[in-house]
Amino acid sequence: MRIAFVGASSVAIATARNLSKQGHDIILIEINKEKIEQLTDQLDCGFIHGDGTRPDILKEIDPENTDVIFCSTSNDQSNIIASLVARSLGFKKTVTKLEDPEFDHIAIELGLESIVVPSRTIARYLSDMVEGRNILEISSIIKGDASVFSFVVQKELEVPVNQLDLPDECRIMCIYRQDELLLPHDDTRLISDDEVVIITHQKYLTKLRERFNRDR
Repeated sequence: MRIAFVGASSVAIATARNLSKQGHDIILIEINKEKIEQLTDQLDCGFIHGDGTRPDILKEIDPENTDVIFCSTSNDQSNIIASLVARSLGFKKTVTKLEDPEFDHIAIELGLESIVVPSRTIARYLSDMVEGRNILEISSIIKGDASVFSFVVQKELEVPVNQLDLPDECRIMCIYRQDELLLPHDDTRLISDDEVVIITHQKYLTKLRERFNRDR
């Protein structure tokens, strides 16, 4: 796979190193030239010096032939902007790293579907370890053409879940309400700012985006 990283954060460097060892083609965009010089001997990958939020820089990666782009700078706002630009340029998959969970809802409302919040992920992982629970990442469960889609409920969608008019091939997995996990029934009523998580076939993602205005 051809994988690109915007920003040489510690998470990006560690991930790039692992993926490179697995034989993937890695490209890293970094605005700090000195940092690139420091990493040249550490990472087996290509480097581009420039601002990863700029379309002209991202075009250098060849969006159509890049499988995944990780927007992983140390600045959440830059990651959101880079992700939106990457999506508009036609990258197949965009992953957005956020340090501040407060930006999570905003990123979802903007239509960014693959969001990673390291602090929250680590907290949940450690909690599961302490409680003695078996840890099985959702990425190992969702296979093939299955996809997870989420959206934030607006005022006009404050209805019971059975009135959402979802395609038959879509199922609601759960609802997050102020960080509380809810497993909905047909008559569970949605309220503004709920985050609804749906599992579906990849071919229905466009229909869901159109239905819930995710591409605005």
